[in-house]
Amino acid sequence: MTEAQRLQSFLDGTRIAPEVFGMRPDYRALLIIVHGIPPGPSDSASETLMQEAEASARTALTQHPVTEIPHVASWREAYKSFGAKPQRTRNSLESLMRRAEGGLPRINRLTDIYNAISIKHQIPLGGENVAKYVGSPFLIRATGQERFETTAGGENVVEFPDPGEVVWCDNGGVTCRRWNWRQCSRTALTDETTCVLFILDALEPVSTEALVAAADELALALQKLSPDVQVLRRIFHASG
Repeated sequence: MTEAQRLQSFLDGTRIAPEVFGMRPDYRALLIIVHGIPPGPSDSASETLMQEAEASARTALTQHPVTEIPHVASWREAYKSFGAKPQRTRNSLESLMRRAEGGLPRINRLTDIYNAISIKHQIPLGGENVAKYVGSPFLIRATGQERFETTAGGENVVEFPDPGEVVWCDNGGVTCRRWNWRQCSRTALTDETTCVLFILDALEPVSTEALVAAADELALALQKLSPDVQVLRRIFHASG
């Protein structure tokens, strides 16, 4: 099996539990696998994207408080639906928007690019190291017994999600808690990561066309890094 075939199989094996769509029929997820990414530090291209994203965040925040930005507000309601307190556990888009107003830290080229796309398109967007996955990803409502590997006080610890919480998992445990709140340490990106699973999340009022546009800009930015970069994608929605 070639690498491309293996990654397509990984993507084909991804699933979203019906009870997630039962909670939010408007939910859509667009998954992208990008492989052949050359690692590298922040550069002029990623800096341009970051500056554009910061400017767009400041413009958005002159029109609405962060909690009233339409897609942020939708995710706050989604969090409430499974018992999370959005003022304590913010969705990834809200967290980035709050930080962007004062200027985002530059981390590395890859992370800067996908953070910028998330802000510019106002869509939660996470990146995971495919090499660290155990089987394909799946999105479920937790039983509360699933393991979540994270760090606290500089130490590795294992936590467990709340029953009913929406979590991304693989066969090794939870990869992201509360839909798009916090990623596990096991599948976190590093400066050496070359194959990434990106998950872009949408609720109304964001359209599927807007979700695809964000994915297109992300893919184009990464393909500019090297002719070896390859992109696979799959979209999920309630109607199949």
